[in-house]
Amino acid sequence: MKYNEISHFSHPQHILNFDYTEVPFKCDGCKEVGIGSHYRCSFCDFDLHMHCALPSSSISHPFYPKCSFQFVSRPPGDTPRYCNACKKDVTGFVYHCESCGFDLHPCCAKLPIVLDDGEVKLYLYRKVSSPCHQCGRKGRSWSYRSGCKRYNLHVACVREMLVENWHELYFGDGGKSRNRIPSLKNTLETSHKRSKGKVKKCCKMAALALQFVISAVLGDPTALIAGVIATFMSRA
Repeated sequence: MKYNEISHFSHPQHILNFDYTEVPFKCDGCKEVGIGSHYRCSFCDFDLHMHCALPSSSISHPFYPKCSFQFVSRPPGDTPRYCNACKKDVTGFVYHCESCGFDLHPCCAKLPIVLDDGEVKLYLYRKVSSPCHQCGRKGRSWSYRSGCKRYNLHVACVREMLVENWHELYFGDGGKSRNRIPSLKNTLETSHKRSKGKVKKCCKMAALALQFVISAVLGDPTALIAGVIATFMSRA
């Protein structure tokens, strides 16, 4: 549910207003990058992902059927913790299972099980046997996999691409950041240049559907982040 404005315990001095941006921001709740729909205090330059602004007090997840995750505003204990979905550090808001010790960033916890762009579907898996097209490794983190089973991308790799290109995305860098995702798209198309029919079509569309993976990891899975995606994809 979307509200035009909310009050939030993490920023009690001002009301937060619903906002939409195609410029990346750092969420002041989970401390991760975000884009698209969010809540913002323009007076304080304070931003929250939708999932951080309107969290559930507790959640379950199909990948961990025996766990009950509770929303907490900071990681429990003094030991550094990491998200079991993306393998990145947890430094802010988190869903934590006390009995198992598992942790999920709010946006990772709410990643859609299926991403559908109308032509191709990408399915979220806890583990896949095939290597990631970005890093070449297996089983590193949760992955999105295309219906043709030829395209895999770690959630962790998407997050790393975003973090590595943070300043380029935000400030612009003369086009350097444009080389990241297009190279992934070209890798897919080159690896299947001799393929015909459904496999080639599936992998090409899966590369284009990467925009949905990016927006999901950034906390706005329904958004088509036209500006950022165009920058990545237009030179492919």
